[in-house]
Amino acid sequence: MLESLTKQLASREPLTQQQVADAVEQLIAETIPASLKAEFLTALSTKGESVEEIASFARELRGKCTALPLDSQTRDQEILDVCGTGGDRLNTFNISTTVALVAASAGVMVAKHGNRAITSQAGSADVLEALGIQIELAPERAGEFLRDHHFVFLFAPKYHCTFKNIAPARKLCAEKGQRTIFNFLGPLLNPAAPTAQLIGVPRRELCEPVARVLQLLGARRGMVVSGAVGTAQLDELSTLGDNAVAEFYQERGFHTSVLSPQQFPLQPAELKDLSGSDARANAQIVRSILRGDERGPKRDAVLLNSAAALFVAARVKTMADGWDLAGQLIDSGAASRKLEELVTASRS
Repeated sequence: MLESLTKQLASREPLTQQQVADAVEQLIAETIPASLKAEFLTALSTKGESVEEIASFARELRGKCTALPLDSQTRDQEILDVCGTGGDRLNTFNISTTVALVAASAGVMVAKHGNRAITSQAGSADVLEALGIQIELAPERAGEFLRDHHFVFLFAPKYHCTFKNIAPARKLCAEKGQRTIFNFLGPLLNPAAPTAQLIGVPRRELCEPVARVLQLLGARRGMVVSGAVGTAQLDELSTLGDNAVAEFYQERGFHTSVLSPQQFPLQPAELKDLSGSDARANAQIVRSILRGDERGPKRDAVLLNSAAALFVAARVKTMADGWDLAGQLIDSGAASRKLEELVTASRS
């Protein structure tokens, strides 16, 4: 079946919802050779994934994951995820992870879905582990942790067990420099089913389709961004150049725009000012920002992205308000205390 679907894609014919469901069953099957799976993923990428195809893949794969059990009171609140897809290869520090902690300190329910490093030196799992936060909580405990502390990390391999049968095919594609749909599916597969998401993508042309997929998957509020850094693109909001933005909210329709960082009181900066390193070094950067010790361009990057996160989570009415609130949370010590709370709770 996967062979026939590959031929169909080679003819530029899109997949139906049922064909996507069939393809997912084949991709997660142990008995299907990795080479056939890689050929299918390559053909899909070469054709170009439609919004409907991406949504169908996300829906099917979400159905295969271990869901996060949440009580009704937690589920009724806005639940936020903040993450980049990775793949920009610009080696910045863990901006979205820092932003997630700032948002949690504002009282936002943050269910951060992530993994260890794939295209960077330190993924969200790596840096949170280095900070002392538990990253492999069992689902039941993870739901309680979110309820009690307004933050939880959902380690992707613990919730997506079937992905182990897709990994060899992805590796074959990666060895050839071939991207696949899985390069940007990660943020769409959060087992908490967030109601609000801020997603960074490494190519601006992905902003609108990924945002429309979020809508189709039932998110109430969403923003997908890609920031310019010279001729490159950052999978975060950039303080170094204009940002492509696609967003939607319950109270208003879908909207695309370009956000200039010059609307905010930024300090002069270059890409090297945002650089990261390994997990231990990046954890120290995160601590320094949350304590208020780091006052330079790294703080600005966190404030800008926190402004968007707090706005998407409906915690503030404008991004300008979000910038101010993020600064207050850091300078008052609230952000640092939230980190300490999470570390202490992880030990119990």
